[in-house]
Amino acid sequence: MNREYVDLRSDTVTRPSAAMRAEMARAEVGDDVYREDPTVNRLQEVVAELLAKEAGLFMPSGTMSNQVAVRAACRGGEAICEADAHTFHYEMAAAAARSGIQLVPVAGTRGVLTWADVEGAIRPVADYFPRTGLICLENTHNRAGGTIFPVDVMADVAVKARARGIPVHLDGARLWNASVATGTPLAAYAASADSVSVCFSKGLGAPVGSCLCGSREFVEEAIMVRRSFGGAMRQAGILAAAALYAVEHNVERLGDDHRRARTLAEGLADIPAFSVDVPETNIVMVDVTDDAFTAPALAGLLEKEGVSLHALGPRRLRAVTHLELDDADIERALNAFEGAVARLRSS
Repeated sequence: MNREYVDLRSDTVTRPSAAMRAEMARAEVGDDVYREDPTVNRLQEVVAELLAKEAGLFMPSGTMSNQVAVRAACRGGEAICEADAHTFHYEMAAAAARSGIQLVPVAGTRGVLTWADVEGAIRPVADYFPRTGLICLENTHNRAGGTIFPVDVMADVAVKARARGIPVHLDGARLWNASVATGTPLAAYAASADSVSVCFSKGLGAPVGSCLCGSREFVEEAIMVRRSFGGAMRQAGILAAAALYAVEHNVERLGDDHRRARTLAEGLADIPAFSVDVPETNIVMVDVTDDAFTAPALAGLLEKEGVSLHALGPRRLRAVTHLELDDADIERALNAFEGAVARLRSS
């Protein structure tokens, strides 16, 4: 990235490396609608094996992956999700608009839903209630600050949901981060879900794509839903090659992002204007406690100083570390924060 500019908006801002571009250029391709793209097929097999699922389906985006899963898996008129879930906030009410499925947001604790949280939202059986047909979990949880959903809590929800005949979908866009941070295999998290979506363009540095995994029967249904959503692709092996490179080379290095997020959080916590959550992975949530300025005002001034990040509200900022940042960028960002706070206080 431009060394004069520190982009903390998201881990999706990364660009393919030269090595990744080389893999894309030499990718063997075919027509994926006919299931003849060997690189796409290999990616689907690799990811399904990592998640210990029978099959996988390459998707253009994480949002489409989640929405295809909701449509293919939901066996009723409602799907339960955490109140700050990506599916609820950032997917354009697509479950309702595209699939006629109502999302029921339930407040969890830092993005984590326990069975006690979920059970109260399951509809009683009655001819005037929609049927609860799916439970959606998110790991790591974006708006909660990259928090990790504990594997034992996920397992408890899954066992009890299945006993009620309700499938579970896992939005695991950043599941790679949870696995690296805890040392827990991806398959251990995925075991608690009937379908799992993982993303290649969040943290892993690929330009595009997610993979939706589950049983062979589920994936066959998902293929038809993906086509109805306009997501079928032809010679997609060029994109799948980037995703394969990302999985093979950029997973373990996520630990560097986590370390830099902690360094950033610790530095910001030393500035009296902020209250900062200790990050579990690569997302730092910063609450502005100084009444002299707002989060949007600070974000605007930082942008002028070459540091970009998101204001999530009048008092909250989000910063995300990723593979195009180094230790010097974190130091540069901290210096910019200190300078911006001083200017805002004196204005």
